[in-house]
Amino acid sequence: MEFVISFDMRAPDFGAPTRDIYAATLDICEWADELGFDAIGLGEHHASDDGYLPSPIPMAGAIGGRTKRITIRPNVLLAPLYEPVKLAEDLAVLQYICDGRLEVVIGAGYVPYEFQMFGKRREDRKALYMNTFEVLRKAWSGETFDYEGRSITVRPIPDPAPRLLLGGTHRAVARRAARIADGFYPPGGENWPIYRKACIELGKPDPGENFKALGPIYTHVTTDPDAAWAKIAPHAKHVVESYSKWTIEAYGRAVGPFAGGVDPDDLRASGSYLCLPPEETVEMIRGLGRERTFILTPLLGGLDPAFAWEGLRLFEREVWPHVRDLRD
Repeated sequence: MEFVISFDMRAPDFGAPTRDIYAATLDICEWADELGFDAIGLGEHHASDDGYLPSPIPMAGAIGGRTKRITIRPNVLLAPLYEPVKLAEDLAVLQYICDGRLEVVIGAGYVPYEFQMFGKRREDRKALYMNTFEVLRKAWSGETFDYEGRSITVRPIPDPAPRLLLGGTHRAVARRAARIADGFYPPGGENWPIYRKACIELGKPDPGENFKALGPIYTHVTTDPDAAWAKIAPHAKHVVESYSKWTIEAYGRAVGPFAGGVDPDDLRASGSYLCLPPEETVEMIRGLGRERTFILTPLLGGLDPAFAWEGLRLFEREVWPHVRDLRD
């Protein structure tokens, strides 16, 4: 099992202030590193009213300075929105700040306004991120190369180069990940067999038949689940509403886990947003099994950091000792 703690830095008007969210995130990352979590995930979106993290690279650098062993994973980095040569430089520097612990999930993006904001065409997103992949590989080789008629040399040379994973939901992305990336990081496992088959056909190492599917989106450990949910519900609703809005703008309908509506009672009943006593949390995590990913999102939708810490400390005392043996 992989234990991941994830952040998107949202701070809606009814939630904690942005300054508090950022400060708490760094403290929580240090806690997760010391406790033994495997990875820290960082999202990326732009021009969001709630301040969704637009700049995962400097955030990852700050986290790298506060941690020692945990993998730092921007997930996903919206590659089409970046100038590729500058991105290669920034990620090379970030890899040294993180002492080799950087792992980047590259995505194509989907929100129409984000492409408009950076002067890109959404229709070109596949070509843009394929180009970014190619530039990153060449840049980190240490060799000078030609790019758009220019001679390019990128320094420092990252050692080792950050692992580049490909995120996405389509069958073609799974095959592309086998061909060009160091791994495949989809939100669900339906295309994992396609990825595995492509890896084997290309003579690459077998990634295994089991995809480490995500467990619940959010888990809060508490001795009073109903009272805790009353605090969490507006924040969970806000998160689902915003993702639903983005997917409607992109695809004409809400898709994936955001298609089922935003009634707080339904969200709680879905099993994706959990408030559980310690013993039930242990049972839930162990029930997921070793071939899964358990994720904590303690500052979901701008939750009060003090409230988040209550759940984290209870997790540390009464849950972690009974589940840490599941780690890979």
